[in-house]
Amino acid sequence: MASRDPNPAPSSPDEAALLKEAREAMQRGQFAPALGVLAPLLDAEEPSTEGLYMAAVACRYLKRFADAESYLSALSAAQPEYGRAWQEAGHLARDRGDVPGALRAYARATRYNPVLDASWRAQADLLARTGRQAEAAQARTQAERIAALPRELLAVSNHLHEGRLLRAEEICRAYLQTHRTDIEGMRLLAEIASRLGILDDAEFLLESAVTFSPDTVQLRLDYIQVLRKRQKFAQALEQAEALHTRDPESPVFASHLAIEAMQTGDYARAFALFDAVLEKLPQDPATLTSKGHALKTTGAQDEAVASYRAAIAAKPEHGDAWYALANLKTWRFSADERARMEDLLAQPDLAFMDRVHLTFAAAKAAEDEGLHAQAFAHYTHGNELKLRQSRYDADRMHAEIAAQIETCTPELFARQGGKGHPAPDPIFILGLPRAGSTLLEQILASHPMIDGTLELPDILATAHRLRGRKASAPRYPQILHELSAEQLEGLGKSYIENTRIHRQSAPLFIDKMPNNFRHIGLIHLILPNAKIIDARREAMDCCFSGFKQLFAEGQEFTYGLTEIGRYYRDYVALMEHWDRVLPGRVLRVQHEDVLDDLEGQVRRMLDYIGVPFDPACLDFHKTDRAVRTASSEQVRRPISRSGVGAWKPYEEWLGPLRSALEG
Repeated sequence: MASRDPNPAPSSPDEAALLKEAREAMQRGQFAPALGVLAPLLDAEEPSTEGLYMAAVACRYLKRFADAESYLSALSAAQPEYGRAWQEAGHLARDRGDVPGALRAYARATRYNPVLDASWRAQADLLARTGRQAEAAQARTQAERIAALPRELLAVSNHLHEGRLLRAEEICRAYLQTHRTDIEGMRLLAEIASRLGILDDAEFLLESAVTFSPDTVQLRLDYIQVLRKRQKFAQALEQAEALHTRDPESPVFASHLAIEAMQTGDYARAFALFDAVLEKLPQDPATLTSKGHALKTTGAQDEAVASYRAAIAAKPEHGDAWYALANLKTWRFSADERARMEDLLAQPDLAFMDRVHLTFAAAKAAEDEGLHAQAFAHYTHGNELKLRQSRYDADRMHAEIAAQIETCTPELFARQGGKGHPAPDPIFILGLPRAGSTLLEQILASHPMIDGTLELPDILATAHRLRGRKASAPRYPQILHELSAEQLEGLGKSYIENTRIHRQSAPLFIDKMPNNFRHIGLIHLILPNAKIIDARREAMDCCFSGFKQLFAEGQEFTYGLTEIGRYYRDYVALMEHWDRVLPGRVLRVQHEDVLDDLEGQVRRMLDYIGVPFDPACLDFHKTDRAVRTASSEQVRRPISRSGVGAWKPYEEWLGPLRSALEG
């Protein structure tokens, strides 16, 4: 595994030294002097996260409760899922005599960092004092479990849940050198790998751990999640079946099996399982929302809306269901629903992802009413929350794209070309999200010779493996110069074999992963006969549409106007490079041209792919297939120009985007 640590150490020696000095003062009980030491870190333009935390602790001990609360508010705004901040909020509420507030804060602390033993012990004490003995016993059990962990794994867990992934990986690997079959160590290392996006490592670790301890439920649940992320849906279904067979009455196991049945296309079984769960838990918001997602995917929009609204009725602050309604694109919220969302967003203790989901949903609701200033404020806030959480690095992405341009030269393709796997099966549709790729997929998948699949991760995973384990010295893309004919052919063959599970019976199939544009050189070398379509959309429309979209995961460049503008510019530069070094290899399809001349662009694509024209491609909206992307409802309707120029009502606020696009 190799990646940039998303939560690095203090940014300068001065910061590290000041934190150390303040920490030592606090250990001596000198809280006021410690605050003086921390002052430069607290007054900075971006206050130190650790400094804010230590200042809150010092103020609590000094009984300066209002100041402590102020520091914690700033800390939670910067890092809303920082468990120790919520633990300190619990301590502060407890010291103020606010037992319900303390319990809420401790519960959130352990949600974000499950190994905060002080939070579990404090919960046990407060729950016992308020007569909730059963819950107190559960909290004590958790505290005892944490106390029994090896200190190395406790450190790994803390680093992991506080975002210091590379430090967590370092300690965990060292521990597993001498404890090779420790299943908790393997599980933690797999979770680190999963968060870093190194899913093949995570899969291997969990597969091994399940072999060593087949009855450990958490291992199988983690394994199912990684298999699903790798889109190995048949294997994930097999694991979910094993859990459900063990305890058919468990709603948790039935829910997992329902989700995996849905992923494999068995919607009838998925709905039966969701309904079985809802018989036991009729107001479970997560199940109602998941069922809504399944209904939406199959085109049953009215039923999906009913399921989402039932989830909201059961738990009004369940942001996932609110955003699911907004994400239908064709749904309009009532004035009452808009007001309810605004009231929920005013609640200070709203969970982070509920706040994110509700913020994007409220933006869509305001936009539909023509309240563009209000909508833009919500879109901006939602994106700021996600960008702060993701720590996306535009400079790093620019460097990765520059490396492709520098490495993938005409000389490379002259020497290495024609050595890959000869299968002509794949059609790669790539570019930026929200550029019309789902529409192109729906059009082409309406042809009897072409299967639609998913946004397949296989090319990205291949690039990850070629990159190597050293973050400081990645081997990819330079390694493309060194691969033998056998290796190139083998990589292409593996791609064809690994993606077969997603296909039906057509000779050709679509891989619609947008980010594959960064790896066209790799695709050309391992699959020289594959077809590649660049789905292009006018820059302002494409970028602003991405800014408005809350993606399930990935696409972190969309959470800022400057970031998405730079990414679009880098994308165009790289596509121009591919056109120069691989002339004629990529077919560019402009979204606006498809809207203006559907039949002409359909014939152009089919000619490029090498299949005869079929009129079903013009009636793409009638094609009955599951569509899982944000455009699922839009592609079930005839061609519409409603999205063209959608950025123009927001023009006065889009200066940073335009500047980034112009460079």
